[in-house]
Amino acid sequence: MRISELSRTTHVSVETIRYYEKKGLLAAPCRTSNGYRAYTSVHLEQLSFIRHCRMLDIALVEIKRLLDIEESNVKKDCDYINQLIDKHLVRVRERLNSMYELEKQLSVLRACCEKEHIVSGKCGILRELVSAFRGEACACHST
Repeated sequence: MRISELSRTTHVSVETIRYYEKKGLLAAPCRTSNGYRAYTSVHLEQLSFIRHCRMLDIALVEIKRLLDIEESNVKKDCDYINQLIDKHLVRVRERLNSMYELEKQLSVLRACCEKEHIVSGKCGILRELVSAFRGEACACHST
């Protein structure tokens, strides 16, 4: 299959497919007599694997390592893979906590202006943001 068909089938852009090839994540395809790339079911599987990993927010360098492990015929235990996922879980949980804190700060900030006003001088949100800009205490960062 051509790159455009691979792109449509996997919902991965042509540019991204070429990038994955360049980075060694996707095996280089053979070329047809007219110079077109000829992708196979192996490429489809590899690209689907990469796409699934990216949907899980796994970094490209980690995906490369997983592909290398998967493609090797050497029997290995799952320690590396388990550690990779454990580290990823820690990062995700840290981001979730950070997002929860951000949500709390935005909620506090939003509560500073409950009514509609003319912006000049009456908007509590703008007052708080200007205070923070000036290095003063603001409602959203006082907790």
